[in-house]
Amino acid sequence: MSDLVPCEGVYDGIPDNEYHADKGSLSSSGARKLLPPSCPAIFRWEQDNPTAPKDEYDMGHAVHTMVLGVGAPVVRIDVDSWTTKAAREQRDAARADGNVPLKASDYDTAVAMANSIRRHPVAAALFQDGVAEQSLYWRDLDTGVMLRCRPDWLPPKRTGRLLVVDLKTSTSANPDKFAKSCAEYGYHQQAAWYLDGIAALQLADDAAFLFVVQSKTPPFEVTVNELDHESLLLGRRLNRHAIDVYAECVESGVWPGYGHEVNRITLPAWAHYQSEEILSV
Repeated sequence: MSDLVPCEGVYDGIPDNEYHADKGSLSSSGARKLLPPSCPAIFRWEQDNPTAPKDEYDMGHAVHTMVLGVGAPVVRIDVDSWTTKAAREQRDAARADGNVPLKASDYDTAVAMANSIRRHPVAAALFQDGVAEQSLYWRDLDTGVMLRCRPDWLPPKRTGRLLVVDLKTSTSANPDKFAKSCAEYGYHQQAAWYLDGIAALQLADDAAFLFVVQSKTPPFEVTVNELDHESLLLGRRLNRHAIDVYAECVESGVWPGYGHEVNRITLPAWAHYQSEEILSV
């Protein structure tokens, strides 16, 4: 699939590894990687050199699998840590079989997190009826670039407004802190990207994008959040810029980095304030 771009449409059952290996279309995460603080050179290198699975992502993957019902199987390894050779061999064997290995305590935590979501009245209702991880492909009208996204959850049919649901595990489910995470990780771009894909495929022209956010520490609090109109507009503008950058790089074959000039930099404002406070004592 890395060299084969599907036609426009909605696809079921594309394996994770094939979806993420697709170099013929641009995803939301790829679009964000093209823009600062990253650059096209880093985007291109990561496409050509995919990273191996990391332990720190396993918990999020496990909760997704337990809540959504799709994804790599989660395997409980009865060890307290990965420090011993035997434990690492069990972990690596599980990965080789396409599973997500978790230490016993982490597995129990993932189960508790999934149960917490099921007890949350709004989050549970959002995941009540729908299809997980369908792959959407559509073509950008301005550049001809094929775009893609993979919503965590879409209802199979609707009588009202289409709700696109995305599950995030985070250090905190506090809405104000999650707003900062949106700015840091570009989740406003993700939401706008998915909504535009749904509109382009004529699935809905008034869909809403909801983040179900869960804390990774007890009591595993859950909140449901929706970005405001202004944030989505900003994300959409950044996406437009990223698509144009991608199209230009594909056409030219040049994926620029940070440049070769000497950069004059300045400390951030908070560092100046902090230093002045120290000097005023």
